[in-house]
Amino acid sequence: MLKEVAGDILLTKAEALAHGVAPNDNFANGLALALRERWPAMYKDFRHYSQTFTPKTGELWTWSGVGSARIVNLFTQEAAAGHGTRPGRATIENVNHCLKALVKAIETEKFKSVALPRLATGVGGLDWKDVKPLMEKHLNHLSIPVYVYGTYRSGVQAEE
Repeated sequence: MLKEVAGDILLTKAEALAHGVAPNDNFANGLALALRERWPAMYKDFRHYSQTFTPKTGELWTWSGVGSARIVNLFTQEAAAGHGTRPGRATIENVNHCLKALVKAIETEKFKSVALPRLATGVGGLDWKDVKPLMEKHLNHLSIPVYVYGTYRSGVQAEE
């Protein structure tokens, strides 16, 4: 079940936090940067994973950190053209594939709750009116709470 909330997604009590990135993302902007700063080991592991397995758009990679940190990196954006260049934009097709993969991961990993931003609408460049129906289609039927952080409020814990 989807529940839109307002607050700081980094303060979520959800078991997993999912967000959109590019397969070779440098985590330099937005939520990805905040995650890189909070969990530098996640970014280091992501770089290793990206260089070892060459992930494709529409896929995902889950990281489990110290304690209960679980980050699901959804490859919603096109890869950067070359080293040091910015990742491409997200596409509706990539978001659709990522959400299907996320549902499988939720079922396989038995997540009890998940938090997401308005997926692919920040750095990814998509419009929320186009992404929201996809999120509803894929995630609304789940029996676990899925928190969508629609309004960012720094340092404020959302009512989940």
